[in-house]
Amino acid sequence: MLTVADVRDLLRRHELAPSRRLGQHFVIDHNTLRRMVADARVQPGDHVCEIGPGLGSLTVALREAGARVTAIEIDAGLVRALTEVVGTDPLVRVIHADVRDVDLVAEVDPPALVVANLPYALATTITLDILALQHFDRAHLMVQREVGQRWTADVDDPQFGAVSLKIAAYADARITAKISRRAFYPVPGVDSVTVGLEPRPWQYAAPRPAVLALVRQGFTQRRKRLRNALAPMVGARTVDDSLRAIGLAVDVRAEQLGLSTWCDLADALREREIAGGAPIPLR
Repeated sequence: MLTVADVRDLLRRHELAPSRRLGQHFVIDHNTLRRMVADARVQPGDHVCEIGPGLGSLTVALREAGARVTAIEIDAGLVRALTEVVGTDPLVRVIHADVRDVDLVAEVDPPALVVANLPYALATTITLDILALQHFDRAHLMVQREVGQRWTADVDDPQFGAVSLKIAAYADARITAKISRRAFYPVPGVDSVTVGLEPRPWQYAAPRPAVLALVRQGFTQRRKRLRNALAPMVGARTVDDSLRAIGLAVDVRAEQLGLSTWCDLADALREREIAGGAPIPLR
């Protein structure tokens, strides 16, 4: 695994500078890397998709655990440095691309898991895309602390919101470790966490896309009554009737509803459509 001297040397020789825009911070603490790999339950022979490998510190740790790695890196300069670090290792495949443009189902053969130190700005978008594929057995991700707290928040938590529900719609999520900002070079302005994500099957009658569409609309006016946010979509009276049908007051707010209640609400709205009301755009 790379030391801070190794990182500085690689950056100098390849004429690179960490991009603040891309959130490039390289893990230099070896204990952090080993714990991350252990918490991800990486076993010899596992196939790991690593997104944003950077200079390869985590890649090396994954290989030390016996994993086969498909590493996807957007930055051409980092790809050059990463290729030097992994050398001719036949069990590391480096793909130079934006992960959002990669057909992961085609490029990463199952069974596979995702283990990655994700770029701060895109962590949630990338993670939701990964979960929506329903292709990976699990994911173990290092993200900014506040992001991890939002992912794992539940009703009554100040961090709870639409993102919490979107993550919960696909997986059980839990924070597995706190990571000091001092574990990175250059040192970021925030601490990080690792989050374990265990996908689970959809167990509700309402279709998942319909529930997620409802959540997106419901949180457009987070601090106001839910009926105000949903009325433009389905009509105020339909919202009120549906809320009452599942035992909720009409002045409830979006942040007060857990995933199962959102599913109940989607069901109630759908019943009113079936009963002869106007079509409800929850697809």
